[in-house]
Amino acid sequence: MLALVACGGVSSGTTNPTPAADVGSGQLQGAGATFPEPFYTRAFYAYNQKYSQVSVNYQAIGSGGGIQQFTKGTVDFGASDVPMTATEIAAAGGDSTLVQLPTIIGVAAIAYNLPSVTKLQLDGTTLASIFLGTVKKWNDPAIQALNNGVSLPGTDITVVHRSDGSGTSYAFTDYLSKVSPDWQTKVGKGKSVSWPVGVGASGNQGVGQQVKTTDGSIGYVELAYVIQSQLQYAYLKNQAGKFVQASLDGATVAAASLTGISPTNFSITNAPGDKAYPISTYSWVILRLDQADATKGKAVANLWKWAVTDGQQYGKPLEYASLPKEAQDFALSQLKKLTSGGKPILS
Repeated sequence: MLALVACGGVSSGTTNPTPAADVGSGQLQGAGATFPEPFYTRAFYAYNQKYSQVSVNYQAIGSGGGIQQFTKGTVDFGASDVPMTATEIAAAGGDSTLVQLPTIIGVAAIAYNLPSVTKLQLDGTTLASIFLGTVKKWNDPAIQALNNGVSLPGTDITVVHRSDGSGTSYAFTDYLSKVSPDWQTKVGKGKSVSWPVGVGASGNQGVGQQVKTTDGSIGYVELAYVIQSQLQYAYLKNQAGKFVQASLDGATVAAASLTGISPTNFSITNAPGDKAYPISTYSWVILRLDQADATKGKAVANLWKWAVTDGQQYGKPLEYASLPKEAQDFALSQLKKLTSGGKPILS
């Protein structure tokens, strides 16, 4: 301080601190996918630590629920692991009223509960047969053929699936539809489908808990929940013929195979590449194009601008892959469309 005074830096007795960034303010309400919840929870906390004037209350109620709440106008953003369909967009007011942007990449692991089997290998055809109910026992020849030398129990397989509208279900059924003509014909893909067999549970956490407490069960669960709950998860045969476990690296390779990402071109399941994990997916957020509340609108735009750039770092420790540059650029271009009072919110 003495040195500064001597140099005339504070001779007036006052300082001129750098103004805090104007990122808007308010408590933001969001709802939707359980798939990205661990990432969102960590990222939103970090953002609030950086900008205390902005807080986020996120309710993980499933992608279908998030779209419904967004359509009703009860939240500032909806979250879904699959972009809205044309019908859903129309119900929400039409294309001219909203934007959709990717926020993070994750993977759905195939969790199972067989303590005696430390390594389980499956392929898409066999996995589809399990969820169709045509492969019913763990020692079925189809499973045994993929696991030479492994002693598989002769117990029944308990299938666990989502009971709520789910983007994780969309990614899983999208994958099965690509690798199994039977699945494509009999069930197809969607956030909600008519499951041929099994028991339902709500959210990724619910499916994970059901698998963890049910001997002989199998289900699809976002990897962050699998790691947190210390669940067993299978090696899945990818398009290149390699058996790979769900991983951040596997998601990164899968995402690299897609060019021209948009809400109508987004699927990265069954992607090519020796290390690509077959059930990888982008997660998305849905925002109103015109933000009625200018201050809160600025908070929404800046939150997501940060989340798709600097905030990506918070995904890696939770086994989420960062957006590739093309997806990041697309997300930023969508955010620049947001307006309030007829004026762009972001420069």
